[in-house]
Amino acid sequence: MTVAATFEIEYLQYLGPDGKPSADLPAAFADPATLLPLFKEMLFVRTFDTKSIALQRTGKLGTYASCLGHEATHIGIGASMQPEDVFAPSYREYGAQFMRGVHPREVLMYWGGDERGNDFEVPRHDFSWSVPISTQCLHAAGAALAFKLRREPRLAVACCGDGGSSKTDFYAALNSAGAYTLPLVLCVINNGWAISVPRSAQTGAKTLAQKGIAGGLHCLQVDGNDLVAVMEGMRRATERARNGDGGTVIEFLTYRLHDHTTADDARRYRSEEEVKEAWKRDPIPRLRAFLAASKLWDEKKEKAWAEECGKRVDAEINAYLESKVQPVEAMFDYLYADPPADLLAQRAAAIALEKRT
Repeated sequence: MTVAATFEIEYLQYLGPDGKPSADLPAAFADPATLLPLFKEMLFVRTFDTKSIALQRTGKLGTYASCLGHEATHIGIGASMQPEDVFAPSYREYGAQFMRGVHPREVLMYWGGDERGNDFEVPRHDFSWSVPISTQCLHAAGAALAFKLRREPRLAVACCGDGGSSKTDFYAALNSAGAYTLPLVLCVINNGWAISVPRSAQTGAKTLAQKGIAGGLHCLQVDGNDLVAVMEGMRRATERARNGDGGTVIEFLTYRLHDHTTADDARRYRSEEEVKEAWKRDPIPRLRAFLAASKLWDEKKEKAWAEECGKRVDAEINAYLESKVQPVEAMFDYLYADPPADLLAQRAAAIALEKRT
C-alpha cells in the first residue's frame, strides 16, 4: 500500500490539574514569576464574571454569556497578541479583550443593550462581538489577507466554540488561510457543549484541531485550563504567522462551568456529575497551586487582590449604570449617510412619541 500523506496532532500540557508540572516548562516560563501578572488577570476576570451574573439576576443587565472556566484560555490568547494585531471575538472572550484594552464597562454596556459598548475606545481596530456563529472567522481571514497584501507585520486571531467549528464560515476561513498562506490563528475553544449539543454529537473527528489539516494549516490541541500550555501554543502559532509560514488552528480543551448564557439552564442537558468533574480541572486553582508552591502566592495576597478586583469591577459597574441613555433618534442616525425619506419620517415619529407625556 502506498501512503499519500500522514498527519498527527500534538497535544500541549505543562501543568496538571493539581498544579504540578507534567512536563518541562517552556523557556519563557522558566521563572514562575512571569505567570503572576497573568494569574491576577484571571482572578480579575472571574470577579467581573461573578458580578456581571449578579447584575443580570437583579435586572440591571440583559442576557449575559458567562466565561466561567475559560479564564486561562482567554487571558493566554489576549496576552499573546501585539497591539497592532486584530482580534475577532465571539461573545465570551472578555479576558482576551481586557488584555487588549477593552474596558469592562464596554462589555456591560453591550449586554445592557447599548451598542456603544461595541465601539471600543481601545483597540479601535478590533472587530466587535459576533453573535452569528463563526462569521468572525471570515472577518479575521479577510483582515489577514489585507495584512499580507499590504506587507504589514500583523496577524489576525479569531475565536469560536466547538459548535462554531462545524460552520461553513469556519471551514471557508481556514481554507483561505491555507490557500493564501495567511497570518491567521483560529482558536477553537472546545468547552464541550454547543449550547445543549454535546461535542460527541457534533462531529466524528477525534480532535477539532485536525479540521485545519484539510486546509493545509498547522494544527495543535492544547489543555485550555493550563495557562502555560495556552501561551506556548499561541507563541508557536503567532511566530509562524509573523514569519510568513501561514495559519494555525488551535483547539483549546476547557469547559463551560456556567450555563451557556443567563437565559439557559444547563441542568436540562448536563449531568451534575459531569460538571462536578469539570470543576476539578478549574484553571484558577491549578495555577494558584503552582504559584503557591513557588512561594509567589498565598492567602494574604489573594485576599488583598480580591478586594482590589472588587473595587475595580464596582467602579466599572458604576460607570455603566451611570451612562446616559442615548436619545431615541440614535437608532436612526447611524444607518445611512443620506437617510431615505421613509426613515426620516419614522425618526420624526419616534421623537414625537418619546416626548409624549
